[in-house]
Amino acid sequence: MTPTGLNGKTALITGGGSGIGAACAVALAREGCAVAITGRREARLEEAAALVPKLELGNEQPAIKYFVSDVGDRDSVAKLFDWANGELGRIDILVNSAGVNTQKRLFAELSPEDWDKLLRINATGAFNTMHAVLPQMRARKDGLIVNVASIAGLRCGLLGGVAYNASKFAMRALGLTVNNEFCEEGIRVTMIHPGEVDTPILDDRPVPVGPEHRARILQPEDVAAAVVMVAKLPPRANVTELTIKPTTQPFS
Repeated sequence: MTPTGLNGKTALITGGGSGIGAACAVALAREGCAVAITGRREARLEEAAALVPKLELGNEQPAIKYFVSDVGDRDSVAKLFDWANGELGRIDILVNSAGVNTQKRLFAELSPEDWDKLLRINATGAFNTMHAVLPQMRARKDGLIVNVASIAGLRCGLLGGVAYNASKFAMRALGLTVNNEFCEEGIRVTMIHPGEVDTPILDDRPVPVGPEHRARILQPEDVAAAVVMVAKLPPRANVTELTIKPTTQPFS
């Protein structure tokens, strides 16, 4: 397969070991990006990196490189960016796809520890990576940040739960505010709000999700296609927010 569209660009993807993050890594690599992924589980990262063999793109180097880190830990994020800048030279595109949920989602049963965990990874994690990448993007007056949020960050449904909803509302406010603050410096931030997606996060549903349900909702590659579309726009164009949902899922 001959890369097209994003040749010469670089991308760093959090939550890249599975689900939407892994699908974004594959899609961006096949468009010509030099891609690095990160996450907390090395085995998953290794599997995701192998999804695009180097020979498929005619490269001598692996198409997708990986580094183990925890986006909720600032020291870990600092080490991640030291590594990524060395491997990629610069970061043109940052995709924040790291996210977790918990099985006990109602306020009446949510533990303070789970609240802290979801806010730390889903919201503070995005802040940490954006804080790390923005200085170089501002210096170049160019850069794209794509935050994979959720429909749960647009309306407060019980399906996502109180902590997940709050974390995604926070992530949305973070992204939109940063976009407004730095848009005149050439920085573009896009918030993508998927509905239900067949990813490992479904394993934490209070009620198990069956194969028929998984088959009719979004697949990770659907969201990745939206990320590629955003990334291929010229620097003058910014998609501020994009909602993508299964056809059969009501929005309200």
